[in-house]
Amino acid sequence: MQIIKVKNAAEGANKSFEIYQNALANGVKVLGLATGSSPIALYDKLATSDLDFSDVVSVNLDEYLGLDGNDPQSYRYFMNEHLFNKKDFKQTYVPDGKQADRDKAVHDYDQILSQHPIDLQLLGIGRNGHIGFNEPGTSFDSTTHIVDLTSSTIEANARFFEDPSKVPTQAISMGIASVMAAKKILLVAYGENKADAIAATINGPITEEVPASILQKHLDVTLIIDDAAASKL
Repeated sequence: MQIIKVKNAAEGANKSFEIYQNALANGVKVLGLATGSSPIALYDKLATSDLDFSDVVSVNLDEYLGLDGNDPQSYRYFMNEHLFNKKDFKQTYVPDGKQADRDKAVHDYDQILSQHPIDLQLLGIGRNGHIGFNEPGTSFDSTTHIVDLTSSTIEANARFFEDPSKVPTQAISMGIASVMAAKKILLVAYGENKADAIAATINGPITEEVPASILQKHLDVTLIIDDAAASKL
């Protein structure tokens, strides 16, 4: 596990951009992408760069259940706004939160992942140590699945909604085993509110109560964290 400490999110975006630049130069074809506030500065740099994504497939970690891709709060919409509308990809995949048959939505996304093995997976981390929407207690063997979001995750995401009561309580998420299947993983975390989760991820026991702790077992993981997120190491 490589740990890169930076002063702030802007410096973290610069370091992350270098990783993507090198990855594309070395022939990476499938990118696993994440949403949330942590990757925004990176996506801004990617979107305004001269990097060519025309031969690259992307697969996103998760999507809220019940939200159409045209809904401004959906993760498909987020990705379109921050990256996909600005860069041409060969194909972009986000789990289908509006599929009425949830079992089919899960199966279809697992099929997509099997057809497009991830070369580089980007992760954020929740205050409770979740990666994707894999909440504490999620099996390390999990593949794509339907998630009941915890109250802390719902509370954390409420800031993105004009009406906090409209925050979805379920999501469809790539599983932990799916994440761990990526050849390389990059996790970015900024802010003091991530410090406990980062400390548990790096120094704590490997436990399903801290989903990100499983990253200790991956052979190629890079963490980019600012001073605040690293404050409890």
